[in-house]
Amino acid sequence: MSRRRAVSVLSALGASAEDERRYQQVLPLSGSSLADLAAALSVEPLRVADALSGLVDLGVVRIQGDRVAVLRADQALSAAIAREAAAADLAHDRLEHLAGAVPLLFAAGSRPAPGEVQDISPLDGELSTGGNALELLTTLIEQSRGDLLFLRPDAWLMPRESAMSQVVGRAIESGRRSRAVYPLRALHEAPDSLHVRVDVGEEVRLIDDLPTRLMVIGGTHAVLPEPLGYADSPRLLVRQGSLVGALTLLFELYWEKSVPVSELSGSSSTERTFLLRQLQVGAKDEQIARTMGLSLRTVRRRISGLMIELGADTRFQAGVEAARRGWL
Repeated sequence: MSRRRAVSVLSALGASAEDERRYQQVLPLSGSSLADLAAALSVEPLRVADALSGLVDLGVVRIQGDRVAVLRADQALSAAIAREAAAADLAHDRLEHLAGAVPLLFAAGSRPAPGEVQDISPLDGELSTGGNALELLTTLIEQSRGDLLFLRPDAWLMPRESAMSQVVGRAIESGRRSRAVYPLRALHEAPDSLHVRVDVGEEVRLIDDLPTRLMVIGGTHAVLPEPLGYADSPRLLVRQGSLVGALTLLFELYWEKSVPVSELSGSSSTERTFLLRQLQVGAKDEQIARTMGLSLRTVRRRISGLMIELGADTRFQAGVEAARRGWL
């Protein structure tokens, strides 16, 4: 649909000829009361809003209580440009979001054509919702063999944590090995939970952060949220060998990057290592505080103390000296 050619600022904003005539009438009356404006327009006071509805919709006239504000043409144009710019940003973000779904659409429809492959069979695993997650995991652990591997970004928040610790403890008592990686903030948010897992014999390590929950059981099963994250349901139970193997490799990557914690009471050196790592990558104080689960004031105090201990004037010098001393 074609627009009429703009012959004025108001017409460019979409005002009709009648709206422009009204605008010229009310512009000198900006700030007047509704009663005065009604008298000038020869309408009832209750009908003023109706008479100016087109200009109100364009954002040129604003009725504020019993007063009417009328924008100058330059103000109206500036406000309109700002609105359109915000709408354009929103549309851009929305289009980017939609574009990100295109590969998913392609992947969902990507199937071998008849005759292209042979012996097609389903993958071994289930996507499920509901049920008792604790019972499911307990059964999987007790009916399996081999090591237990956990990525536990928020385990201490789950109501089943105490019961799971007992299940893992029984598995370790039977001769199995259990390894778990936690985010560093667990040292401050859930020290008791870490102590319990260490006490039952689990090997605990810490890393800056973790993106998802993950459990690999005996090299034969894996349980993870769908989509990845911290949810209990929907959950994906995988038995397909190569997928379980790939998830095991993912765990091992996090395990290698994490810091061992054999005695939580000696965690100060662990925190120092993490703090130096954060400084090494140029993390801001606010980000370090979130990662470590500390207050911003505490982070700044510890950075200051580290720099004094290392005899450094700058964070860069602190990183160099820490590396020289073998702290990194």
